[in-house]
Amino acid sequence: MRDKASRLRDTLNTDQQPIDGWLVFASIAILCIGWVMVTSASSEISSERFDGNAFYYSLRHGIFILIGLVAACCTLRIPMSAWQQRSFAMLMLGFALLVVVLVVGREINGAKRWIPLPIIGGVQASEIAKLCLMIWLAGYLDRRLDKVRSSVVNGLILPCLPLMLMVLLLALEPDFGSVVVMGGAVMGMLLLSGVAWWGFIVLLVLALGGGWLLAIAEPYRWERLTTYTDPWANMYDSGYQLTQALIAFGRGHLTGMGLGNSVQKLFYLPEAHTDFVFAVLAEELGLIGATAVVGLFALLIYRAFKVSRRAELANMPFSAYLGYGIALVFGAQAFINIGVASGLLPTKGLTLPLMSYGGSSLIISCVQVAILLRIDAEVRALSRGTATPRRKAKKPTDTPQGAKA
Repeated sequence: MRDKASRLRDTLNTDQQPIDGWLVFASIAILCIGWVMVTSASSEISSERFDGNAFYYSLRHGIFILIGLVAACCTLRIPMSAWQQRSFAMLMLGFALLVVVLVVGREINGAKRWIPLPIIGGVQASEIAKLCLMIWLAGYLDRRLDKVRSSVVNGLILPCLPLMLMVLLLALEPDFGSVVVMGGAVMGMLLLSGVAWWGFIVLLVLALGGGWLLAIAEPYRWERLTTYTDPWANMYDSGYQLTQALIAFGRGHLTGMGLGNSVQKLFYLPEAHTDFVFAVLAEELGLIGATAVVGLFALLIYRAFKVSRRAELANMPFSAYLGYGIALVFGAQAFINIGVASGLLPTKGLTLPLMSYGGSSLIISCVQVAILLRIDAEVRALSRGTATPRRKAKKPTDTPQGAKA
C-alpha cells in the first residue's frame, strides 16, 4: 500500500519537470470550460442582438483567449528583474489609466470603467491597475522588508497610500468590486510579509469601516446589501438577478440539465455570459460540474501559493510577494463571483477569472498566470544551479539599507 501511495505521489509530483504542470493544467482547463460555457450562455442573447448570429460572443471570446495566450507567451520571456526595475513606472501606469477612464471612459450601466478603443471595443482600466499595484507593492516589500516588519509607518501607512488613491479613483467610476479585490490583495501581501499583528488588525478595522461607508454612500449599494438576505421579497426588482441565479442552481440538481439546455439564459438571467456564467454552468452541468470547476480554481490558487512560497525560500522576495498577490487576486475574484452567483454574497459585478466573457479580465488573467510560470521557471533554474539569485534576502535583524520606495 505504501509503495502504491509512493508511486502515485511521485507520478503527481512536478518537482523534476521543467514547469509546474498542475498550474498549467488548471489554467488551461478553466479557459476551455469557460469558452464552452460562454458559448452556451451567450447563444440566445447573441442571436437576438446580431441578426441570428448565435456565436458572436463565442468568437470574440475565442479571439480574447488567443490574444491572452500570445500575451502570456510574451510575458514568459520577461525576467522578473525587469518587472522589479520598473515597479514604480507600473504604479504610475495604473494611476494614469484610472485617471484616463474618468476623463474619456465609456459609461455602461451607470459606471465609467472602460477606455474605448477601436476593434477590441475597450479596456477595463481597473484590471490593469490591480496588477500594476501588486508589482509596485512587491518591489516595495523587497526593498524595505526590514522596515516593514519593524515599523508601522513603513509597514502599513506608506504602502497603503497608493491603495487609498486608487480606491478614491475607483470609487469615482464607481467600481466597488475592484476596490474589495485590490484592498484584500494588498492587505494579504502585507500580512504575508510579516507586518505587526496589532497594526494589521487596526488596518483591517479601518478597511472594513471604509468599505461600510462606501456601501452606504450610494442607495443602490445599500439596496444590494439588504436584498441578498431575502431576495425573494423583491424578486421582480432589486432581487431579480439573484433569484434567477438561484433558480438556475436549483434546476441543475446533481448532474445538470445538459450542456446547452439552460432555461435561465433565455433572457431570464441578466449578464449570463459575464458575471453569472457560473450559475449557467451549475444549471447545465449540475453539482458535479460546479464542484469540479471550484476544484480547478482551488488547484490553481494552491499551486500559485506553492510557487510563491518556493520563491520565498529561494531568497527571491520580489517574485514571492508578487506571486502571493496574484494568488490572492485569483482567490478573491473567484470567491466573490461564485459567492454572488450562489447567494452567499451581495450582488457585485466581478468576472470569474479565466472563465467569464470579457477581454480585459481574460487577457490580464493569462498574463498573471504567465508571471507565476516565470517565477516557477526561475526558481527551478536556481535550484538546478543554472541561475543565481539577484541577491541574498535580508534577515529581519539586518541593518536596513535605506532603499527608497
